[in-house]
Amino acid sequence: MSTSSSIDARGPQFNAAVTSVLLAVVLATAHLGAGVYVLAIQAALFASGVILGVQRTPLAWVFRRFVRPSLGPTADWEDPRPPRFAQGIGLVFAVLGIVGFTAGPFWLGYVATGLALVAALLNATVQFCLGCQIYGVCKLPQNRDIILAATATDSSDQSITNNKKEAVA
Repeated sequence: MSTSSSIDARGPQFNAAVTSVLLAVVLATAHLGAGVYVLAIQAALFASGVILGVQRTPLAWVFRRFVRPSLGPTADWEDPRPPRFAQGIGLVFAVLGIVGFTAGPFWLGYVATGLALVAALLNATVQFCLGCQIYGVCKLPQNRDIILAATATDSSDQSITNNKKEAVA
């Protein structure tokens, strides 16, 4: 059942399909210089997923507005945090690709873009999200409040340790 914090699991798969097409275009046109502009667009799409959340990106809007109505209802809902983390990994690879294509070495652009394409194709074709798997293995928090709470706990633990040191001295 859907909750306000879950997303239709088919949305990230649609996003990965569009990303796959864009990254393939980058690899095919990088030698002409046009690929860098397409990669910059893809980087902006990745950044929107990281900053706004995967449920608020331009491609998520296209999915909700045009694709999802034709697919019908789903029982497969998922936590948006792992796909959001995966968008961050995609952003890193896109930026590395842009650096490689613009400042060199040129092979860096091809390798970074190619690796991002492999990850996107895995998600688009068999719903295997590499970034989501990394998120799960690392058990990374995504919510800023969780991070702030952890930081506050660490700070209070440190003050307790300092108080104990002062009491002993």
